[in-house]
Amino acid sequence: MIQPSINYKRHRFPPEIIAHAAWLYVRFNLSLREVEEMMLKRGIDVSYETVRRWTRKFGSLIAHNLRPRQARPGDVWNLDEVVVKIAGRSFWLWRAVDQDGVVFDEILQPRRDKRAAKRLLVRLMKRWGFVPRRIITDKLLLRHSEASCRPPP
Repeated sequence: MIQPSINYKRHRFPPEIIAHAAWLYVRFNLSLREVEEMMLKRGIDVSYETVRRWTRKFGSLIAHNLRPRQARPGDVWNLDEVVVKIAGRSFWLWRAVDQDGVVFDEILQPRRDKRAAKRLLVRLMKRWGFVPRRIITDKLLLRHSEASCRPPP
């Protein structure tokens, strides 16, 4: 797989600083001002607005380059469904989690949609490139034969 190269031309700061600031913001769920403060402690005077621009411009490319280095998820996945109330309205939250508790993806919908949950699983199987050994649901969503199907190419 060819990694897209990131072009840092015409930026005042070196690529290492730009990449580190964007990485801090995305990886550790920090605020822009917190990243600004962390960079200032390292002797780099950069505004939070600059960090926001860098994250917007380079964040997806940095994440794309880091994704192949991620550890492979476990082979037992859980698909949870929960009803949550937001502003007085009920929504269904579907969440895919592996056996180690790593959340893969979530979808929030105004009604219970079995097909959307199946699409979520198929999308995850395509992204990770393998079919898990076991998928645990609430038994109302999928039958075993549906859960163990191969993702479409």
